[in-house]
Amino acid sequence: MEPASEQLRVLLDGVEQVAPADDFERRVTAAARGERPPLRVKLGVDPTTPDIHLGHTVVLRKLRDFQRLGHTAVLIIGGFTAQVGDPSGRTTTRPRLTAQEVEDNARTYLAQVRKVVLDERLEVTNNADWLAPLTMADVLRLASRMTVARMLERQDFSARYEAGRPIAISEFLYPLLQGQDSVAVRSDVELGGTDQTFNLLVGRDLQEAAGQAGQCILTLPLIEGLDGAEKMSKTAGNTIGVDEEPAEMFGKAMRVRDELMVKYFRLVTDVHPDEVDRIAAGLAGGELHPGETKRRLAREIVALYHDAEAARAAEHRFDVAFRERGVPDDVPEFPLGERAVWFLPALLTAAGLCASRSEARRMVAQGAVRLDGQPLSDPTAELAAADLAGKVVQVGKRRFARLV
Repeated sequence: MEPASEQLRVLLDGVEQVAPADDFERRVTAAARGERPPLRVKLGVDPTTPDIHLGHTVVLRKLRDFQRLGHTAVLIIGGFTAQVGDPSGRTTTRPRLTAQEVEDNARTYLAQVRKVVLDERLEVTNNADWLAPLTMADVLRLASRMTVARMLERQDFSARYEAGRPIAISEFLYPLLQGQDSVAVRSDVELGGTDQTFNLLVGRDLQEAAGQAGQCILTLPLIEGLDGAEKMSKTAGNTIGVDEEPAEMFGKAMRVRDELMVKYFRLVTDVHPDEVDRIAAGLAGGELHPGETKRRLAREIVALYHDAEAARAAEHRFDVAFRERGVPDDVPEFPLGERAVWFLPALLTAAGLCASRSEARRMVAQGAVRLDGQPLSDPTAELAAADLAGKVVQVGKRRFARLV
């Protein structure tokens, strides 16, 4: 194993909270010295959708950091908990999924997860194996470990309660079920996003009640999506998927906000923490150009899920599609919303590219409107939103909008 000092440098990089910090340091140091077995590091994932994006990979990559340093990753597929629905960060109760839906999602979800974690020092298990057989007596015994007052300490629960929004009893059970996972696999450390802190602490409490040493918890920040505002999610439409083609992945990475580049380097790439620190200092001091730094970020991301050659090809394609057509890198975005079809003059007006629909019709008639470099000639055209997403619309030589 690497020395404890190097392990702690890597394992704590980008981490929002570690608790208890002194206990975590003792465990890592003891494992590095061979005084105890490698740590068992737990991460539970609920396959509520069939695909994962870079937001999901933040904790997965930290799990891989532990693997690289010689520790054991315990990846729990939430075959049972995904049917209940994690209430973390939710303002309403999640829709219930069937066992078949969870199984179908898990198939592709796990294949994509394996693009991030290592095959070595990996245990993969399904919490349906120990949660599904629980009897009513078992559930009541588990529920007795928690009070309603403690549950309402959660910000998402308290906010919903004060607003008069419903909270299902099953949502109260979720942290207990996730905590029981920690007991079942005897975890030393559990990883999660900052929205998982409550659930992770419940796992520690249940372990101690079961006579085990309570796990340490490491939480990582939620990463903002391409809009720079909301966390990355399919609902917000601001994701970079790990299964996307290189050109699409590169183009999306070039849309990352400048102020988020260092965070992306730190949380979703393989760049060493010391190098990320140098990048941050270079950007702050003006030694590094933001545009070129963002290109490196895009190459790093594409190379992770494809390879270096694919990253170079994607960058070349990006240049051909945008730079050589005179499209700047920092094109403002326009959200297409929920409309299935856009009337072209209405789109140009809503995107702020024309002052009015009549001006928009004139610009189209003059041949001054292009979509991804191709001229649009019909001022009465109706365009499907699905065909517009990801493309750049241009009016004249200086007005652009990327449709998202």
